[in-house]
Amino acid sequence: MPHIPLEQLVVYQLSKKYSKEHWAIYQSLDWQTKKILGDQSIRSVDSVGANIAEGYGRFHYLDKIRFYYNARGSLFESKHWLDLFYERQIIDKEKYLSLIDLYREIAKGLNGLINANYRSKKGLDPDS
Repeated sequence: MPHIPLEQLVVYQLSKKYSKEHWAIYQSLDWQTKKILGDQSIRSVDSVGANIAEGYGRFHYLDKIRFYYNARGSLFESKHWLDLFYERQIIDKEKYLSLIDLYREIAKGLNGLINANYRSKKGLDPDS
């Protein structure tokens, strides 16, 4: 299987887009809201891409999978903050739904990475 550079990995590209979208929200927040919700939200969102990158750079499949699970956990945490932004009317429904679509695509991609690594470990074709 040919090696794909990290920057060309679709799930990584999506995670960077997700971070960019959240950063725009963060920058629009007042100081108090940044401290209460924003800082934790940004940490969780940025952790998704960072864990994908770290896992992708690992050699052993168990190391890779561990970081992909961490990325998935951070992704789930980011949805919590996203839900709060919407419930507290910090973002509108259109922005919320747009980010939820991106969230779902990243979740699918992470599950795909995890499954491909398990299949590869078992000597199976990761793409089947």
